Amino acid sequence: MKWFSVSAIWKEISKIRWPKRSDLFNHSMQVIIFTGFFVLFFALCLAVISAILKAIGVL
Repeated sequence: MKWFSVSAIWKEISKIRWPKRSDLFNHSMQVIIFTGFFVLFFALCLAVISAILKAIGVL
């Protein structure tokens, strides 16, 4: 098993393209902002549905 040797593993690891710090920061901020929008969206949906249910007397 040539591929399962320490030298082969190090060769494969050297092929990995690691992200730059700025790319990592930008992508992390995009994920955080996207998640924040979803939190706001679902909170708004919950408030609207709750108001509708209260208006029709279910809650």
